[in-house]
Amino acid sequence: MNPTRKVLLAGATGLVGGQMLQALLADPTVAQVHALTRRDLNLHHPKLQPLRVDFTRLPALPPADELYLALGTTIKVAGSQAAFRAVDFDANLAVARAAVAAGVRRVGLVSAAGSSAQSPVFYNRVKGELEDALRTLDLQALVLAQPSLLLDLRDGLQQPPRLGERIAIPIARVLAPLMPGAYRPVHARAVALALVRTLPTAQGVVVLASDELARIGR
Repeated sequence: MNPTRKVLLAGATGLVGGQMLQALLADPTVAQVHALTRRDLNLHHPKLQPLRVDFTRLPALPPADELYLALGTTIKVAGSQAAFRAVDFDANLAVARAAVAAGVRRVGLVSAAGSSAQSPVFYNRVKGELEDALRTLDLQALVLAQPSLLLDLRDGLQQPPRLGERIAIPIARVLAPLMPGAYRPVHARAVALALVRTLPTAQGVVVLASDELARIGR
């Protein structure tokens, strides 16, 4: 199979982004993966083109067919709501606009369950505002992954430990069968695989809830 697809990936050092990077590098139809990161990637691969960037001052991006957005933080790590928004909204949208300028017409986003621009919850509101902003771009396809709690710890990702996750994940594993599908916990790998499997052939706006992510990403 002749690899032809060129993709951009923002957030390759994160939990879902790292899984997407591995999936894209293993895909025989992908020729190049341009990984936009804030820090160096400790990985070498013939397809991988690392691009360390300042997301507040993005350079012109290389031409590509698809963009995968997995940039994210927490308010605790960022230090304030404004700093959180600068990553989860501003940086993602800046990359999307730069990618469209480079010819990208297919975008996949790692968002969150409950995302809505009208949400009273700040986190969900920012996620929803980003989704709405991406909908205004000139795209052929926009895939919005809306996972609930991720059933994976972040050990080895050079991120601060999240005590809440260590407590919530074992409980969520037990209660998962009783939860509504859209709020059912899911593994990061399933989210990643669902996005990279759906985006290449998607048309229009496609929203993947947590249970759909688990099913497609099996």
